[in-house]
Amino acid sequence: MGDHKDDHKEQSLRVGAAVRRRRRALELTLAVVAERSGLSVPFLSQVENDRARPSRTSLEKVADALRTTAVELLAAADPACSVDVVRGEAPDPAAEPRVRSLVRGHHQMHASEFTGDHDAGREFQYRNDQLMYVADGAVEIEAEGRAYRLGRGDTLYLTGGVRHRWRATVSDTRVVVVAVAEHIEAVRDRSR
Repeated sequence: MGDHKDDHKEQSLRVGAAVRRRRRALELTLAVVAERSGLSVPFLSQVENDRARPSRTSLEKVADALRTTAVELLAAADPACSVDVVRGEAPDPAAEPRVRSLVRGHHQMHASEFTGDHDAGREFQYRNDQLMYVADGAVEIEAEGRAYRLGRGDTLYLTGGVRHRWRATVSDTRVVVVAVAEHIEAVRDRSR
């Protein structure tokens, strides 16, 4: 089987951030993880800071200590300096309203481009902060009981948890929405 290909993929991933996120989500100290995994605190600290690359065996020990699997940790890992270009598409004047993701894969940021009208009745509530940028046209946004009108080039920032709904007020409106990805626990840090 193609095991060596998977090894290469693991080497290009920085699993440290995923390990730290998981440990903090479980509210465990490095000492507890060290005790459960049989690995040392300095080594675990180096793993979390991506100064040490754990072997598959070590990663499995860490995963067990964090009540997860090595596969899950690798899936949640950040690609080491990845660069990804998402090309623009030629606008189709007859196209239905559509959404296009501007970020591929499992990253800390999520971004989408909404083209055309949008379901005004649908209410959104994101766990983390987001930014709306009107690339073309105009929109009306209702958030926290207030209405905001945005035109081309305007931006609106919404903190996590704010309920809002919006609609395009001009045809061929394009809105870019950038948000901190849902799998990131950014909200909890605000209370510290």
